Amino acid sequence: MTLAPPGTTKLTILVCDHRGGGPDGEAERLIESGFDVAQSTSLRRSLSEIGARRPDAIVLRSLSRPGTVELSALEHARTGGGGPAIPLLVIAPDHDEEAALRADRLLGAGLWDLVSEGTRVEEIGLRLRRLVELAHQELEMKELRHRASHDDRTDLLRPKSFENRLVEHFSAAQRHKHEMALVLIDLDRFGAINKEHDHTVGDRLIGSVGEVIRQALRVEDVAGRLGGDEFAVILPYTKKIDAAGVVKRLAEAIKQLSGTPPGAKGPIDVSASIGFETFDGSDIDTVKSLRGHAERALRVAKVNGGNQGVYFRSIAE
Repeated sequence: MTLAPPGTTKLTILVCDHRGGGPDGEAERLIESGFDVAQSTSLRRSLSEIGARRPDAIVLRSLSRPGTVELSALEHARTGGGGPAIPLLVIAPDHDEEAALRADRLLGAGLWDLVSEGTRVEEIGLRLRRLVELAHQELEMKELRHRASHDDRTDLLRPKSFENRLVEHFSAAQRHKHEMALVLIDLDRFGAINKEHDHTVGDRLIGSVGEVIRQALRVEDVAGRLGGDEFAVILPYTKKIDAAGVVKRLAEAIKQLSGTPPGAKGPIDVSASIGFETFDGSDIDTVKSLRGHAERALRVAKVNGGNQGVYFRSIAE
């Protein structure tokens, strides 16, 4: 489902009627109203069509109650696929007085609406267009929020958003006494790369480092671009030995970006200095101290020649 703005393309509607009575003309009337309509007469077919087509909206002529399996299955299908939830319009039997309550309980995610069987096709068309319009607006707002909090070049969190997440994770670790780690990453000799090559080379390198960081992390980990060639990663529920493993993998993956990228005047040696610190929920007093420790470890990695990770507690006093 691409969620093109309503009115710019013909909306694709999947009409699902699993009652076994055959078509009753609803699809034909929706076609006459300007929709591109596909039909399904079985739940299995409907689930297949949703996965294959990702229609702009779904019309379900609901089974008589309870119908919970039907609604649950469609809810799972319309909210899957990695994109926004597909809007759903349920046409409930007139005698089903609990339809609204059941739908409210089972259709938690995304936009949906409910009408009775006697509703005119003109109103159904209006409801469908409104659902798609609202879904489009919701997607636009989500994209705007994402752009406001994420860096354009790397899609990692911007500094302020990252700092907010760091405070949240530190507080949670304190409260529940679980471990976490903070990793700071700084590319080596990046200023020289920008001076020796076209600026687009440096821009592409920053984007590649962002991709390396995203691919190296778990779902629960948090990564940000702090500015220029500086990056940071929060590793929740992570012990020292596991954090060291992540640092090693990051350093190796960044090193593998070395080579001659498009636009470069010659080979580029890419590496990073990495500093990290761990927190067990009670052994550091503030977020500022945690960050200060990681920053000191990063400076030591730089002074020692770069292309390495340094753990704060391994530094000789």
